[in-house]
Amino acid sequence: MTSVRVFLVALGVALGVYGVVLVAQNSTDVIIRIVVWALIGVLLHDAVFAPVCVALGFAGRRLLPHRWWTPVLVAALLTVVLVLLAIPVYDKPGLHLDNLTVLDRDYEAGFWIALAVVWGAALLYLVGDRVLPVGENEVVEKKRADDVEPQPPSVGPDRQQGTGGGEPHLER
Repeated sequence: MTSVRVFLVALGVALGVYGVVLVAQNSTDVIIRIVVWALIGVLLHDAVFAPVCVALGFAGRRLLPHRWWTPVLVAALLTVVLVLLAIPVYDKPGLHLDNLTVLDRDYEAGFWIALAVVWGAALLYLVGDRVLPVGENEVVEKKRADDVEPQPPSVGPDRQQGTGGGEPHLER
């Protein structure tokens, strides 16, 4: 396992160095634009996206039944990813009359089909979860931390049930 970790760390460092070399080949103006875009992305995430996700998470926990949390959370996350991936091609910025093959697909229909697949899978998960027999985890989840079943009575060294109090039987 250690050799695999060392290999992965070395591979990550090598790819990072390669990325720095590629960025360093650009002009100073391009590097400044890259840094500005990265900072805007971080600020947009921390100031807008993360608080919205936290608010939706709290609202979802209050409004949705417990069984729905996982599929709705995963489907919502995939919806956000699909929306972010669809932004660059939604208005077909590269489409020109001189080359109609650049963006020759119906991206709007593909986007809605992908969303339907994601939310359909979430619905299928909910239906399957309800139809399948109760699992061991669900039984455990319904227990509280202080819900401990009574212990069986203790058995003394002479195989007689005792109260557990008294002197231990010492054999030599």
